[in-house]
Amino acid sequence: MSAGGPARAPEGYDPYAFEPFAVTVDLAVCTVRDGGLHLLLIRRGEEPYKGEWALPGGFVLPRESAGQAARRELAEETGLPDEVVAGLHLEQLRTYSDPDRDPRMRVVSVAYTALVPDLPEPHGGGDAAHAQWVPFGAYEGLAFDHERIVADARERIGAKLEYTCLATAFCPPEFTLGELRQVYETVWGTALDRPNFRRKVLATPGFVEPVAGAARLTGGRGKPAALYRAGAATALHPPLLRPEGRPS
Repeated sequence: MSAGGPARAPEGYDPYAFEPFAVTVDLAVCTVRDGGLHLLLIRRGEEPYKGEWALPGGFVLPRESAGQAARRELAEETGLPDEVVAGLHLEQLRTYSDPDRDPRMRVVSVAYTALVPDLPEPHGGGDAAHAQWVPFGAYEGLAFDHERIVADARERIGAKLEYTCLATAFCPPEFTLGELRQVYETVWGTALDRPNFRRKVLATPGFVEPVAGAARLTGGRGKPAALYRAGAATALHPPLLRPEGRPS
C-alpha cells in the first residue's frame, strides 16, 4: 500500500462488534427579511413527526461526506437552485448524539448553520411536504431536537455579527447607520443604544465608509441621515459585542 492510500481493516476485525447507527445532517439556515429574523423550515412529509415543522436535513449516504449530504438535502427539500446551495457558506455548528433523539434508531446528527441574505422562496421536495421562511418563534415546537439546534444556531450567528462585517450584507448598497443597527437588533433580539452603536461602528477601521454628499430622510423632524456603504474589512477589530457580551 502506498503512503496516503486507503488503509485496510486489521485482520480479524469484526465490523459488527458494535451496534450500527445512522448519521444525518440538519441545517439551520437564517435570513433577515421584512424586518425580522426568519428560519428556513420544512413540513415533514413522512413519519416520524409527519406534518410538523422541522429543519431541512436527512441521512448521510454511504459514499458522501456530511458536507455533501448537507447541500444535497438542502437542495432536495427546499427546492433552492443548485447554484444557490453550492454558493452558501455553511458553517458546521456541532454534533448532536443523545441516544434517544430519534425514535427510529440511534441517529447522530451533524448540524450546519448559515445567515445569508437574498435567498429565493423555497418549496418542498424529497421528504418535505412544504418549505417556507418562518419568523423566529412563529411556530409551535419543532420535530426531534431541532429547537435545541435552532437555539444553538442563533447563538452562533449572533456571535458571527460580533466579529465580522456580515451585517452590511443585509443592508441596501447605501445605508444609514440606523438601518445597520436594525440588522443587529433583529438578529440579537435586543435594542441597542444609538449613540454608542454609532460611535463603535465609526471607530472600527474598514467597517463602513461614508458616501460623500449623500443623505436620506428617515422620518420625524430631524435632519437627513448620512449614508454609508460597506467598507473593505471582513473582520471587526475590535469586535462589536452584544450588550453584556451575550444575546438577550
